[in-house]
Amino acid sequence: MQADAVAAALAQAHRSEWAFVLSATVRVAGDLDVAEECAQEAYVSALQAWPRDGVPERPGAWLTTAARNKALDRLRREVTLRRKLPLLVEPATVDPHDPADLDWPDAAVPDDRLRLVFTCCHPTLAPEARVALTLRLVCGVPTSDVARAFLVSEPTMAARITRAKKKISEARIPYRVPGRAELPERLDSVLTAVHLLFSTGHTAGEGDALVREELCDRALHLARTLAALLPEQAETRGLLGLLLLTDARRATRTDEQGRLLLLADQDRTRWDQRAILKGLTVTAGALASGPPGRFTLQAAIAGVHAMAPSLEQTDWPRVVNLYDRLLAVWNTPVVALNRAAAVAFADGPAAALPLLDELATDPRLADYPYLSATRADLLRRLGDAAGAAQSYRRAMELTANAAERAFLEQRLAEVIRAAGAEPAPG
Repeated sequence: MQADAVAAALAQAHRSEWAFVLSATVRVAGDLDVAEECAQEAYVSALQAWPRDGVPERPGAWLTTAARNKALDRLRREVTLRRKLPLLVEPATVDPHDPADLDWPDAAVPDDRLRLVFTCCHPTLAPEARVALTLRLVCGVPTSDVARAFLVSEPTMAARITRAKKKISEARIPYRVPGRAELPERLDSVLTAVHLLFSTGHTAGEGDALVREELCDRALHLARTLAALLPEQAETRGLLGLLLLTDARRATRTDEQGRLLLLADQDRTRWDQRAILKGLTVTAGALASGPPGRFTLQAAIAGVHAMAPSLEQTDWPRVVNLYDRLLAVWNTPVVALNRAAAVAFADGPAAALPLLDELATDPRLADYPYLSATRADLLRRLGDAAGAAQSYRRAMELTANAAERAFLEQRLAEVIRAAGAEPAPG
């Protein structure tokens, strides 16, 4: 088989099957580091076997079998390592040599993944470490993207993930789904991880494509699973509503050439109406369950956008009010920035600029490209071409996604033309 075909198949298997392979392997290995190494070794073995034998019909099952066997071999060779591993709650429920246990979609595999999610979100870990570990290990999100989601540097995030894995091993944290009484202290971190997984796919931090569809689909699957598993928890439904309403616009966020289209330029007749209806229904149920949490409030904001016939006809005062309520329960600089953008539509760009000035003093947003991009847009709308150009350039310096950079370059060229000026050097 051609090397290019094998490489493409393996890359696709890594994107779509990594979480399943790792979560199934950790049950055998009992240790996250060991399981990760065995999973990586399985992918290396595939590079050697698949060109010779062909790509298997079920690549994920092949990789899972290989990774589990490597974990078993390691345990057999290093019997003393068993004393250093976390205890396995269900060591004998799955036979790694039984092909029936590897069928897709076998209930055991999603359960394994959910167990690993809840293990990573154990309350003995710091909240941010729980989420970061889940994104990196369970979801396969690159460390750079995880760091970007938390507004920290990549080395800082890598150190947090390493410390979290070490703590899981040293504390002998059991690999199991927590009981009902344990869910409240873990659920928020689990929901946060799923939300950030979707956000990472909704707008890729780097690369040519705006959207990483496999991450969005994975997050939607997890959100549906959690909502079905815990229907009495309003925030599970709030998160599902948020993702459905946001993802309903996926097909309209870029044009045929892959260029970014803002909300104002999207063809709303092409939005997924079934997803919107489902999202609105789920969100309404969450809102009726009591004081809304942060995911339910974000879903309500997404619902306002989904129901608006156009950008101009959006109920912006209601959006601002919902952001006020969101800030009361989840006060983050990114939420405050989104609120400022809504204020610019509700009360005009001049009303929002002082809000951006205040946010610019927050060190967490020092390298956040959307702060500069938002300022550039407000200045453009106010007719300050020079100020807008400066902010567009700063946003471009901080943006690694090709689709977003192309959009910023286009806007920069427009404001330069409007001002009748030449671009500054560099």
